[in-house]
Amino acid sequence: MANRAVGTKLMFGTTPVAELTSIGGLELSADTIDTTSLDSDGGYRTFIGGFKDGGEVSISGFFNPGDAGQAAVYAAFNSGATTACEIQFPAALKASWSFNAVVTAFTTGAELEEAISFEATLKVSGEPTLEIAP
Repeated sequence: MANRAVGTKLMFGTTPVAELTSIGGLELSADTIDTTSLDSDGGYRTFIGGFKDGGEVSISGFFNPGDAGQAAVYAAFNSGATTACEIQFPAALKASWSFNAVVTAFTTGAELEEAISFEATLKVSGEPTLEIAP
């Protein structure tokens, strides 16, 4: 069953980031380590799992310099601080992602006949956690 995204929030620390129009999903990936040896059978390479990477979360929305959440994201970009984050899906879904992140990009934009926008990129640091309530 599909669910609407309306109501999804990004908490940056304990502060919600307001006026978001998009929250990108986590891009989890894992490296592999080649374990193929001269003793390997069958002509195929063999692998084991290596380090995992939580990827990045991109956010975008309408720029609001008075919003405490957007200000916190910008301040974290300037300081390089790692911040606890949470993507809270709508209540009916009973799920959320928790992760620590470093802000690696923050941009604003102004185009004719468009609302002033902002975008930021959050690089996940460490292991993200998918929480599903019963």
